[in-house]
Amino acid sequence: MKNIDVDVAIIGAGTAGLSAYRSAVAQGARTVLIEGGPYGTTCARVGCMPSKLLIAAADAAHMLQAAPGFGVHPGEVRIDGRAVMERVRRERDRFVGFVVDGVERIPEADRLVGQARFTAAHTLQVGEHTTVQAARVVIATGSTPFRLPQLADGGPGVIVSDDIFEMTDLPQSMAVIGTGVIGLELGQAMSRLGVRVSFFARGGSLAQLTDPDVLHDATRVLGAELDVRFQNRIIGASRDGDGVLLVSHDAAGAEHRERFDYVLMAAGRAPNVGAIGIEHTGLELDKQGIPLFDRRTMQCGASHIFIAGDADNDRPVLPEAADQGCIAGANAGRYPDVRPGLRRTALTIAFTEPQIATVGAGYRELCADGRPKFALGMVSFENQGRSRVMLQNHGMLRVYGEYGTGRFLGAEMIGPRAEHIGHLLAWACQARMTVDQMLDMPFYHPVVEEGVRTALRALHAALAKGAPDQAAVSDAPGV
Repeated sequence: MKNIDVDVAIIGAGTAGLSAYRSAVAQGARTVLIEGGPYGTTCARVGCMPSKLLIAAADAAHMLQAAPGFGVHPGEVRIDGRAVMERVRRERDRFVGFVVDGVERIPEADRLVGQARFTAAHTLQVGEHTTVQAARVVIATGSTPFRLPQLADGGPGVIVSDDIFEMTDLPQSMAVIGTGVIGLELGQAMSRLGVRVSFFARGGSLAQLTDPDVLHDATRVLGAELDVRFQNRIIGASRDGDGVLLVSHDAAGAEHRERFDYVLMAAGRAPNVGAIGIEHTGLELDKQGIPLFDRRTMQCGASHIFIAGDADNDRPVLPEAADQGCIAGANAGRYPDVRPGLRRTALTIAFTEPQIATVGAGYRELCADGRPKFALGMVSFENQGRSRVMLQNHGMLRVYGEYGTGRFLGAEMIGPRAEHIGHLLAWACQARMTVDQMLDMPFYHPVVEEGVRTALRALHAALAKGAPDQAAVSDAPGV
């Protein structure tokens, strides 16, 4: 068994781990990066990039279907599933290659390959070959998709999102369990590429939406295109030839048995903290077994251990993983001089069509204490000029502002160009702009962003009225 001593050991070479490594080294710390699986981040290998490749193919197919609405009539449309998936894998491998090239530029002495496990608060065993004595540790172990025990008997047709991108052809049918971002993106893409898709949701949520009005509109818009079954409970699954027989109960309790080529489990991802010997660290854990940490410094309690990325289950998206890794690595490198780092305004985007975006404080967060501290403004995209021009006039935007200060607090939306509108609003939120200041900004014509101005004008009017009386709003809907 080889023994090494380092200032900082980083467990995981994904987005958070790589960011942490660079930051720790920048502090002059002797740092080792430990990876137990293949190099290549979740985003590049099984997440952001391959999913967008699949969505891009689906968008191309959908535009052909939508073309007659403009008076343009294409000829016979043929979707070559093998060609679609070959491009997804080819371009995915290219993105992964860039990441791997970057990792391999890290000095070989700073890289260890093997599963890392705490055997004591300052000691890690890596595989069966190395013991690492580390003054500080960054946990950046990422996450893996949830696997539902009810589907354990479904055979190889029961898959997770990671498996989608190894397919060599499009299936005929697919059940998607879950209506979060991953399930909606992949399921709608498959549907637009000609796959028969049914979504099964335990509750009534869609993506990251919490605003009841936006959620209602999203349910209506997406439900007009997709087979989405809310309030459904998955009972079990069994192999049926090359496919899966799925058993579910609907909202009324009636049992349904349906055959699908594949059943995609897309009910979320679980932080990878259960198999790293976390019990040997002495850290205080939450109910999920995740160390309690300060989200400004990424420090676990008052310890020498830091956590970052999907492993901490706080905003599990790539930009956040990069930021958290930077904070964790810098603080581990200069420990005990621990400093708060930059945590940016929350921004989450689902690349469905229409797209879904949430910015800053969401509706549920703002309503958490039950008091009407915020006003609302809204715009529907159904009659918004540029949206109608593009035949993308679906969805709505709701924006939130603070009584008294007039400060812009956040937004939730489903609609066209949400990925761009989301950035616009996130920048305003992080800059702590007021609604009046946002309305002073330029708006061109005709652009979808004019819808943002409409919503902000409505919010301005609501703020001008002042906070409503508490008793008068106690039973009011949407407050």
